[in-house]
Amino acid sequence: VLDLGSGGGFDCFIAARKVGPKGRVIGVDMTPEMIERARANAAEFKRRTGLDNVEFRLGEIEHLPVADCSVDVVISNCVINLSPDKPQVWREIARVLKSGGRVAVSDLALLRPLPEAVHASVEALVGCIAGAALVDETKTYVKEAGLVEAEFEVRTDYVDMMVDAADPFFRRVAEQLPGGTRPSDFVTSLSVRARKP
Repeated sequence: VLDLGSGGGFDCFIAARKVGPKGRVIGVDMTPEMIERARANAAEFKRRTGLDNVEFRLGEIEHLPVADCSVDVVISNCVINLSPDKPQVWREIARVLKSGGRVAVSDLALLRPLPEAVHASVEALVGCIAGAALVDETKTYVKEAGLVEAEFEVRTDYVDMMVDAADPFFRRVAEQLPGGTRPSDFVTSLSVRARKP
């Protein structure tokens, strides 16, 4: 299993339990500080579980430090939206997957373009929405990468929940939107599942 943008390793440790001692999990992150933290967490994970099946590599998701056709599953949670070259990320996913390998990604995506005031906001970039791709663009990236049996699940309820919970970021976004619209008219949670032929 390969986790793109693995951060402190949380999803890697979940995957490590699922694949067991005969499986392997690789986490890739672009920040040395997060790799250092993840490796410290891995030592603690090994101490608690006895599993020594997780490793962390420094690298960018546009240029994965992973061999061609070497992984069975690629996962990622709310990271691809941060990439400046999303088509390249999807090509890399296809490159590293074995034939028959699968990808399961959850990310933020756009249903329609954001108003310029929101799109230009540094806060919106840090909040993972200014760099998000349109859902239809993501479908194109997945197809052009050569992945098949793609399924796309759009869930706006996540964004509505954040607004309703008075999340300060989504509240500020809502204030900058045209009258009568909500953040969920623009932003959605998107799950993508696909397979390499």
